Amino acid sequence: MPMNEELTEERNHLANARAELARMRERTLALDVQGGDAVSSERLAETLWRRARSLEDDPTTALFFGRVDLDGAEEGIEEAGERWYIGRRHVTDDAGDPLVIDWRAPVSTTFYRASHSDPMGVRLRRRFGYDHGQITAMEDEHLLDAGEPDAKSQILATEIERPRVGPMRDIVATIQPEQDALVRVDATTTVCIQGAPGTGKTAVGLHRAAWLLYAYRQRLGRGGVLVIGPNEAFLEHIGAVLPTLGEVEVRHTSIEALTAADLKVRATEPTEVARLKGDARLAEVLRRAVWSHLVPPSEAMVVPRGSRRWRVPAYDIAPLVDGLAARDVRYEAARQLLPQRLAHAVLVKMEALGEYPDDRVQDAVARSAPVKAYAASIWPKVDARVLLHRLLSDPEVLSAAAEGVLSVEEQQLLLWEKPSRTPGSAKWSLADTWLLDELGDLLNRTPSLGHVVLDEAQDLSPMQLRAVGRRCTAGAATVLGDIAQGTTPWSTSSWAESLAHLGKPDGVVEELRRGFRVPASVIEFAARLLPEAAPGLAAPESVRDNPGRLDLVPVGPTDLVKTVVAQVDRLSALEGSIGVIVPDARVAEVSRSLTKAGFEHGTLGADHGDVEHQVDVVPATVAKGLEFDHVLVLEPAEIAAAEPDERTGLRRLYVVLTRAVSDLTVVHAAPLPEVLRL
Repeated sequence: MPMNEELTEERNHLANARAELARMRERTLALDVQGGDAVSSERLAETLWRRARSLEDDPTTALFFGRVDLDGAEEGIEEAGERWYIGRRHVTDDAGDPLVIDWRAPVSTTFYRASHSDPMGVRLRRRFGYDHGQITAMEDEHLLDAGEPDAKSQILATEIERPRVGPMRDIVATIQPEQDALVRVDATTTVCIQGAPGTGKTAVGLHRAAWLLYAYRQRLGRGGVLVIGPNEAFLEHIGAVLPTLGEVEVRHTSIEALTAADLKVRATEPTEVARLKGDARLAEVLRRAVWSHLVPPSEAMVVPRGSRRWRVPAYDIAPLVDGLAARDVRYEAARQLLPQRLAHAVLVKMEALGEYPDDRVQDAVARSAPVKAYAASIWPKVDARVLLHRLLSDPEVLSAAAEGVLSVEEQQLLLWEKPSRTPGSAKWSLADTWLLDELGDLLNRTPSLGHVVLDEAQDLSPMQLRAVGRRCTAGAATVLGDIAQGTTPWSTSSWAESLAHLGKPDGVVEELRRGFRVPASVIEFAARLLPEAAPGLAAPESVRDNPGRLDLVPVGPTDLVKTVVAQVDRLSALEGSIGVIVPDARVAEVSRSLTKAGFEHGTLGADHGDVEHQVDVVPATVAKGLEFDHVLVLEPAEIAAAEPDERTGLRRLYVVLTRAVSDLTVVHAAPLPEVLRL
């Protein structure tokens, strides 16, 4: 069949699939909600609403992006001889026959992983090129044809390099075999993905969340899936990915909001203090502090009931307390159990004298004032904020909990110089929220989610990792990061160590090295930093044919901002997003200059710039995880010098220099760091 006729047929199939998707949504919206009772009706209505949301169509995107024709002669292929269109969601006609197969379905694996060396029963793989939702091109691979040479897909390259403005897009059309294998790791396995810039680790993590919800809907739908990112700007950047894949229930939060949700952070503290508060040893200090509240029984418990007084001696109560404390149960849960244990001891006395009390008697005894008062005297209630306030204010309290764990010097470092009078007036720091979260879990077990996706994990302290781990004790996690991009004083040097703190020591560590986003000229320039910033870590490999563009623009000190404005003027004539990454101290200055020059722009960290603007001013400390078609970096030496040490400064610079999809322009008055000089 001539190519133009085939193209017409494929366009007709697309139009039909879109029409059927619209009908599927209309049918869902037309369903009557009849749940039998108010609660069931509300849940059914919510389910139907989610279903309707998942069936929304965006006519500017590709409903399907690929096709596989399976070989009818291939053994082991369940649907041999069939043809499948692979797309963002499952679409059927009125007869129930599939017009589009969800990219997450098992048969879709063949589209992503089949090759000439391992065709997986695929006779033909077809990729579609799109423009504003319309098919404009096709590419075919005949995988059973041994004489056909392997060739790079131009459609694939075009899609990867396509300019964008706004949030991050999904990558369902461009998933590579090694990425697909990680996306489809089973739900019980924690997988840690070490990925250099541009390898797609964040996209893999998000698509893995979507795949898990597809493959394990019932299990994960109950527990929920949470995506944790480094900051709000990052969450805004990635927030549109899962909804475009039909998943609207996944929650997002920053690592700061995870532990500071109910506490207003009002203070900053020296780096060495924050580093110490992030140390895993603090978990033991806090555990001791909580359980030190237990008071060994020294007096008998006397319980009046009717005309009799029942006496339980202290030596009978001590084993009950010890038994509760030795169980794998939280402090508050055990405190709630104690009155029942004490009441049971009273019932034993009753039975010994010939009475026959039942459960109602035990409950009444447990609720009686003498039992409740006695229980409170030996197992008092503990408030997390009050306890942490005491630990950071009172040297004796801290010393009792930290003896043998922290040195005297470290204990002194933790103590507030000017303690507040009450917990309510305390100026809590971000690091304090990690400690409060730990205390909260020691008192009451943190509910577990079905799955957690943790991005930029290399920057988390052991105590932060423990906080994340508490959210997935009953489920697995997907951990994403790059050790070379660690820019906190407590950033990890080992994924094995991070997984241990997360509570997932058996997690599988995989590495993505092939870079699809960052062009070769940019990644090679940035990789010069790695021998100093992350010794032993291999440089990423760019696999794009387009080498991109790198411009180094030295200027005089008085011309820095003026040159930035001129470069923005040049770049704004091109298609795609522009990220102007500057030292944090220069954000206001650069923003004012752009405004004065008439350039509308967003300022990340201050608003949601990349949703509405072509140009964004990005503080260097906010750039992690973001990407722009064109990146303009101002004064690299100043960005590096703003960090507390040389290694962190070079790592911060590595992050900043690897945000570009098409080209990188570096404007500087100060000499570049020595390792970057040509």
